[in-house]
Parts: sequence; C-alpha cells; structure tokens
Amino acid sequence: MIFDAKAVYQRIAKAEIEVHGREISDIHFHEVGTMDAVADVTGVCLLMDYLSPDEIVASPVHVGSGFVRCMHGVLPVPAPATALLLKGVPSYSSTIEGELCTPTGAAILSYFVSSFGPMPVMSIEKIGYGMGKKEFPRANMLRAFLGEKNDEADEITRLECNLDDMTGEEIGFAMEQLFAAGARDVYTQAIGMKKSRPGILLSCICLKEDAQRMASMMLKYTTTLGVRREDMVRYVLKREKKETETSYGKVSLKVSSGYGVKRTKLEYEDIAELARKENLSLMEIRERINRQ
Repeated sequence: MIFDAKAVYQRIAKAEIEVHGREISDIHFHEVGTMDAVADVTGVCLLMDYLSPDEIVASPVHVGSGFVRCMHGVLPVPAPATALLLKGVPSYSSTIEGELCTPTGAAILSYFVSSFGPMPVMSIEKIGYGMGKKEFPRANMLRAFLGEKNDEADEITRLECNLDDMTGEEIGFAMEQLFAAGARDVYTQAIGMKKSRPGILLSCICLKEDAQRMASMMLKYTTTLGVRREDMVRYVLKREKKETETSYGKVSLKVSSGYGVKRTKLEYEDIAELARKENLSLMEIRERINRQ
C-alpha cells in the first residue's frame, strides 16, 4: 500500500516537473498536498490492497470544461498537470463547466486502471458511490462496481485445403511457415480424394483478422488452387505463466482458468531440460516436482 501511494505521488511530481520545467527539489504540492488529497490517495491504495482485484476497468474520463482557479492562477480545464497525467487515457469534455478530473484523480486512474472503455459483462457483487459537494447539471457522483467478469467466447477462423501432390517435407515446411507467421494451430489429417487418391487435409487455425494473410501463405507454400474458410466461435481458458520454486530451481508453470475450471501444468521445455540434466524420464521429473 505504501509503495502504491508513493508511486501515485511520484507520477504527480513528474507531471509537475515537466509542466513547470523545474527540478524535483523545487516542486511544491499545493492542492494535491492537502490532507483531503492525501486521504484520497491513501484511501484508494488501502482499498486496492484490500480488494486485490485481477483487473480494473474505467469509463473514459470526463475532464469538464472552462477554467479552474488554483495556486498558479486561472488555468484551462483540464489543468496542465492533469492533461499530462491523462496522456494515453481516453478522455473527453462537454458543456459542463468546471474541473471534473483533478491531478490527484488523474494520477490514481493512470496508475491503477488496466483498461478504459465500456463496462464489461460481469456478475456484480457490490456497488459503491462517492458523492461530490459541487452542484453540476448532472449528478456529481462516482460509482464503482465489484464483481466477477463473465467468460466470453471469441472468434477464430479455420482455413483448409486438400493436397495430393506434395511430399511430407514440403507440407512440413509449409506448416512451419504458418506457425512462424502467427497461426494458433496447424495440423494435418489423412483423407481420400477424387480418383481414389490418398491425400492430406491441411488445416490452419488463426485469428479472424489474420485469415486473409494466412490464406495467402497457404496458397504460396502449398500446391493447392484454393483455400476454404470457416469463421467460428471458440471458448478458451485464460492463460498466464508463473514461476514456482522447486528443489531443482525455478520452473515455469502454465495456469489456465475460466468457466469454473482451473488447472496448472509444468512448462515442457523446463522439465525436459531438468530430465536430461538429472538423467530421468519426463514422468519421473514431473512426479518429483509435483510431490514437493
């Protein structure tokens, strides 16, 4: 929590340095150094430490419009430090006059928020409200939702072609090129073709936006005269890589979760290297690590 609070104020200090063209030793916190601002920062940091959310999503930031009076005089909204802190953050203005986002708020948002956009599909558990004292045409209110993000399906494309006049080496080379170009999976199946010819069905799984590029590669690296395309919906587990400490040293761990499922798997390359080093089989090294 203390680290987060320091990091937020460090962001504010860097913005003030750039705005005023001064050294950090010359920077004085005025409005952002008042006790209510300190309480805002430490309160948010305490909350984040307590909740420990996997992801934080926020709406685009409404900065307000007009001018604001501060220690440096009358400044346009958003104030220079606020504008700098919101670089890269989706923000907008409207007819509401006043400062709707302060440097403190901008620093907190830019530090903690993972992404900005519409509210994701989620199962809401709790709702919190924060009310401001100033009167605006709209409710001066901040609302936060806590919940579980629902698993969503995404789109994937399968490209296929039939081959009966390529060697195994040539097909293998084509598969390597597709993998190198970003294909999610490439595989073959034995099929029977016209004129009773045995053949190979080459399939390439790729992202929808990569389909045309992958189809062009299949035409380039194989002898096919056409590629079939099928757009599909797929359900996938979220995947992340972690490290676990073992008696053999650190080993990478693949963690998959979603749809009520959670599973872990040791990284093949790591345990294969250990198996060679210890002169053990993959099954033996895996069992030894899992027993620890």
